[in-house]
Amino acid sequence: MGWIGKLIKGLCLAAPPYCAFTDLFFAVRTVDGVSMQPTLNPDGNNTDFVLLDRRVTSSLQLERGDVVSLISPKDPSQWLIKRVVAMEGDQIRAASCFEETVDIPKGHIWVEGDNHDCSLDSNNFGPVSLGLITSKASHVLWPPSRWGRLEKKDIGGPRLTLRENAERGKVFFGWE
Repeated sequence: MGWIGKLIKGLCLAAPPYCAFTDLFFAVRTVDGVSMQPTLNPDGNNTDFVLLDRRVTSSLQLERGDVVSLISPKDPSQWLIKRVVAMEGDQIRAASCFEETVDIPKGHIWVEGDNHDCSLDSNNFGPVSLGLITSKASHVLWPPSRWGRLEKKDIGGPRLTLRENAERGKVFFGWE
């Protein structure tokens, strides 16, 4: 068997474990948009590579302030990366309509980009089903100058009322 045959055999043996590992445990994703600035892609000219922890989707170990990867509720062919602002049971005043308080329904979260001026997020499409969450971003891997853990950050501020202090009001299911 020549070197090409050995290469093909090696790839055939390595591909299934690699696919299983990236599907079940960890994956690396590029981030090149501006919606998560300054946390990710701060200057807008480079692409950040982030480590995604897929194990959280099976256990749903999410907290306010985590950065998550999700399937877009508006276009399932796109993926988004946003920060968790509110959890099920919390109340939040949507940034686009400060008059309305939204109760986050069971099995949903509220996500927003760190760059509020340039983000397509829950302020546009409402609470997000936990079923659309694919992973939690844990580290910036590239560029090397920014390598490190992604820190949790509270961006809900005075618009957020935590579930233990929330008064029950409107719940939006068909956000449009």
